[in-house]
Amino acid sequence: MSGTPPGTPGTWSSRVQAANARLHAEDRWRHPVTFDARGPEGVLTEDGRKVVAFASNDYLGLSTHPSVVRAAHDALDLWGAGSGASRLVTGSRPCHDELEEALAAWKGTDRAVVFPTGFAANLGVLSAFGHAGVRICSDELNHASIIDGARLSRAEVAVYRHGDVDHLETLLRGAAGPTLVVTDVVFSMDGDVAPVIDIADVCRRHGALLVLDEAHDVLGPDLAPHLAHTDVLRVGTLSKTLGSLGGFVAGARPFIDHLENRARSYIFTTAPTPPDAAAALAALRILVSPEGTALRDRLAAHVASVAPGHPSPIIPIVLGDDARAVTASRILRDGGVWVPAIRPPTVAPGTARLRVTVSAAHTEEHIALLLEALASLPPPDRPGPGGAGPPA
Repeated sequence: MSGTPPGTPGTWSSRVQAANARLHAEDRWRHPVTFDARGPEGVLTEDGRKVVAFASNDYLGLSTHPSVVRAAHDALDLWGAGSGASRLVTGSRPCHDELEEALAAWKGTDRAVVFPTGFAANLGVLSAFGHAGVRICSDELNHASIIDGARLSRAEVAVYRHGDVDHLETLLRGAAGPTLVVTDVVFSMDGDVAPVIDIADVCRRHGALLVLDEAHDVLGPDLAPHLAHTDVLRVGTLSKTLGSLGGFVAGARPFIDHLENRARSYIFTTAPTPPDAAAALAALRILVSPEGTALRDRLAAHVASVAPGHPSPIIPIVLGDDARAVTASRILRDGGVWVPAIRPPTVAPGTARLRVTVSAAHTEEHIALLLEALASLPPPDRPGPGGAGPPA
């Protein structure tokens, strides 16, 4: 057998090795860290260190709620571990239908459709509605799934300045054909909130389809009253506020029917597992109950303790320099608090940060530990976009 030896210049092996070497040289090499935990307290297995994590998106702690866990167990016993096929083949189970009905009722829409992940939901929406001849207007700080969905759509993509409604309106006014506006409601790395009411007003004036990614919107007010007479699709996840796994899109019936027939990330992938769907349904029932209100109130109180006036449980501490963020993360870890450093390409160069997230599952003792650990950090050189320094 003949061939070019691995590592020979010009081969794929050499290219990949060189790319990896550049990441190491730039101190941007990353790898998963195994966290053996049920809830926010657990052990980092690489060194056996016990820590309290402030990095999860399980905002209400529903992933370990007894009713949610029991629903997943029951679904596992009833339907098995997997769905076995896509929803349009043999993958649909009664729990998928019940979940979609409950999601539509929660969002005040005609219908909802579930996807295996939130990433797949955004890919499906933008590729199904953003075809050639459409202009997609996207906030510059939107999530990677929105960026990738817009790229896959083959539509014209115009990026507007973060939260700048006037710039957005300029882009809509200059479009030659149909337009679609897409924005996070709560931005995943800064924790700030989009001006949804103003954006919806602009979309109505220009006849644009509005796509809202509500994945991190756990504390915000009900948006439904502000979206009347707007063509809107509301994208969410089952993996954050609801503590399970999956994504969904809620909207008017013709739009959801269209997604089921055109969204490739729905048509050509296996359906969400029955345990995941059943767990999400149980979590949603809790969310819309008085217990859910109490959990949101608890979460809001934790946010106010860490960053008074901040609108979401995502609290960034922007340190700028990559090495400084890594060092700060290490200091916190030594103090029993785990907050991984967030560096490029997840955020823009020069905006490396700690992304602190709090949960209703945290105790008051956990919050006190976090505040003590943050107070030990050197202050940042400058505030970042939507960022905050350690509490005084």
